[in-house]
Formats: sequence, structure tokens, C-alpha cells
Amino acid sequence: MDAGVMRSGTRSDTAVPAPTTSARAAGWVLRSVVTADIEVIAELRATVMRADLERLGRYDEHRVRQRLRDSFSPQHTSIITVDSEFAGCVTVRPAEGRQWLEHFYLAPHCQGRGLGSAVLRTVLERTDAQGMTVGLNVLQGSAARRLYERHGFVVEAQDLIDVFMMRPPG
Repeated sequence: MDAGVMRSGTRSDTAVPAPTTSARAAGWVLRSVVTADIEVIAELRATVMRADLERLGRYDEHRVRQRLRDSFSPQHTSIITVDSEFAGCVTVRPAEGRQWLEHFYLAPHCQGRGLGSAVLRTVLERTDAQGMTVGLNVLQGSAARRLYERHGFVVEAQDLIDVFMMRPPG
């Protein structure tokens, strides 16, 4: 990925708000990740996932960050900014004949404002244009599951910890 900014699946040299139906989610852009972003993302992951992991008896302060570091894919990860401020991240990488949506985290103060839907719509527009199925996993009981279901994801499999979902190209 180059250092440009993404708006609705295309790269640009200027930050332009992505189209959205929510005025509260306006002003967001995706930018390419840099290596220095990994620790900010690891901290965001620990913050965002803590309640669900604790509820499932799986929270480990070190492991939650290390799992991100171990699977970090800078070439497939974008940083989400709102009004030039860090708001989250999203990774979409090819694997197993589909695109995998991973590490989609929003800072708590950015949740519930339509930003997650706006970013997800943009990601799905790109994968639809490629004719690709998108897979993901979400923790059992996570509120994020409702977001994915609203955007056409269905359960493929599940266990006591994870729900594996997929969405065919739309």
C-alpha cells in the first residue's frame, strides 16, 4: 500500500471524507499503516477486547497485545482517522480463498456513531468489486456481531469462544 489516503476504496493524495449516511461518522479516512502504529493498535486491541475476554475468562494483559503483534500485517492494515485523529484500524488480508477481516477496532469514544458501519461498507465495496467472500471471527457475546450481521455476515461455525462468520460478494 502506498502512503495515500483511501476514500471509498481508492487511493488519493488528500484526505477526503468517505461517503456515509451518518453525519456523525463524516470526516473519516483510511491511511496506510506504518511500523510505529503497531503499539498504538496493540493498546487499542487490549482496551476494546478486554470486557469480552474477561467475560469469557480469556483476558491476559500480555497475550492480548502479543497476539496482535504476532499476526500484524502492515501491507493489509489501514489506520482509521477522524478529523486527523487516530480512531481505529482495520486489516483485510487474503487467506484461504477469501478476504479475512481482522483487527477491526474502534476507539471507545468513536463507537456507536456510525463509523464502524461506514468503514465496513467501504471495505465490503472493495471486496464486492473483487468478487471476494469475506470471512471473520468475533468473540461469543460481542456486540460487534450485530454490526456484521447488519452487513450480511452469517455464521459458518462457532465454538465456546469464537463465532466464525462469512459474507459472499454482494
